[in-house]
Amino acid sequence: MEEALNLKSFLQWAADLGISDTPLTSTPQSDSCLGHSLFLSNFPDAGGRGLAAARDIRKGELILKVPNGALMTSQSLMISDEVLSIVVKKHPSLSSTQILAVALLNEVNKGKSSRWWPYLKHFPRSYDTLVDFGKFEIQALQIDDAIWAAQKASLKAEAEWKEASVLMHDLKLKPQLLTLKAWVWASGSISSRTMHISWDEAGCLCPVGDFFNYAAPGEETSNSEDQVAGKAFSLQEDRMLKSATDLAAAHRLIDAGYEEDVSSYCIYARRNYQKGEQVLLSYGTYTNLELLQHYGFLLTDNLNDKAFIPLEPDMYSLCSWENELLYIQPDGKPSFALLSTVRLWAVPQKKRRSLLHLVYSGNRLSTHNEVAAMRWLAKKCRTTLDILPTTAEEDGKLLIILDKFQDIHQLVEIEEMPPPLASELCAFMESKDMLSEDIYVLSSVARRSIERWKLAIQWRHHYKKILCNCIIHCTEVINEIISSKDSIRGNLH
Repeated sequence: MEEALNLKSFLQWAADLGISDTPLTSTPQSDSCLGHSLFLSNFPDAGGRGLAAARDIRKGELILKVPNGALMTSQSLMISDEVLSIVVKKHPSLSSTQILAVALLNEVNKGKSSRWWPYLKHFPRSYDTLVDFGKFEIQALQIDDAIWAAQKASLKAEAEWKEASVLMHDLKLKPQLLTLKAWVWASGSISSRTMHISWDEAGCLCPVGDFFNYAAPGEETSNSEDQVAGKAFSLQEDRMLKSATDLAAAHRLIDAGYEEDVSSYCIYARRNYQKGEQVLLSYGTYTNLELLQHYGFLLTDNLNDKAFIPLEPDMYSLCSWENELLYIQPDGKPSFALLSTVRLWAVPQKKRRSLLHLVYSGNRLSTHNEVAAMRWLAKKCRTTLDILPTTAEEDGKLLIILDKFQDIHQLVEIEEMPPPLASELCAFMESKDMLSEDIYVLSSVARRSIERWKLAIQWRHHYKKILCNCIIHCTEVINEIISSKDSIRGNLH
């Protein structure tokens, strides 16, 4: 009941600032900023609290407008707080993100006297981004690249906190807001909640706009110009588009952005939505590791995910591709750059220069070369999987065990579990002083740690599945080539 009243108060506060889900030509409601196009709802299996369609919504429609005055930026916070502005000017070496983090903590320090208090009290108390991972959760990622990303995020946060500490002391923040833990919270808020603006690299905090859950860019945002034009023409024919503004909206390639002509952050429907359906927002194209690093979640089916495998040292210099382009796709197929690199590496060194132009064309060099490339890729994936502590199948079982544990607070007998899972589970329980209990009453810290542990397991599970898919793909290509050869021999005979 208290949460419902707080939300009602917040939506009233937002409406008073001019935030609205009504069209620009309509008069917004006075008691809430939502209700015409959107309403708050809970989606347990799809991001938790989010925004649902209050009516049938058409692709390209404006569904939320947040005026400039309602955006929380380092600039707006300094304009409204002279002390903050004066003190920040004494620290010109700080980045825009550090300044926004300090300004955010400064508003929290004010408590109820802050203009932004109705908004701030709805922020999570902690996040699940990589910088929030403890040592156990970081090691649970298992893959060196992911472990290094988490460690690097922690080191970066600590370094930025130390650089900004003098400024925070100058502002006389409360002791609990001067800690690294508070800084990590502020950094997590900025990383996971801000939206892009052209005048500040740190971005802006957008009340109500940050209720949208994420949708990865998919087919609906990658249509050809002809397809988009055809859809726009069809909408016109059905009288769904009633103005030139609507037609322009149908051609939008992004979901949201700050628009100077209306001095507001405007969010548009990325596709058609039926009443009650969750309305999603695309933040951009991210791999699961990037989503985990910046937002604290990942997707079960992420078409933009990538798996990187260690290559031979001399492979990286064979072609002019950036290392970031040498990856395996979720369906197991190597990227163009990775396949080209492996094909060239499978060629005798003396012949590589003469065949380089064929490699860049994307064509097979020969059936023998293609088989060699596929065999190398499959072997490398197997080797990478073999040295990991658990298999993809075991990770799946561990996730099921943890889900049941969270439901009934009781674990299956460790003796019944595969040794790698029993070992990892014991290590977790030991780190939380839980080994002597049969039924566990979890603290909030332990529950949060389990959620982060599950995220680590989910990430490595998806990574391993991509490598398994690559082995299957390479095997299919090899079998296809061998079958074609056998068929040709049969015809000759």
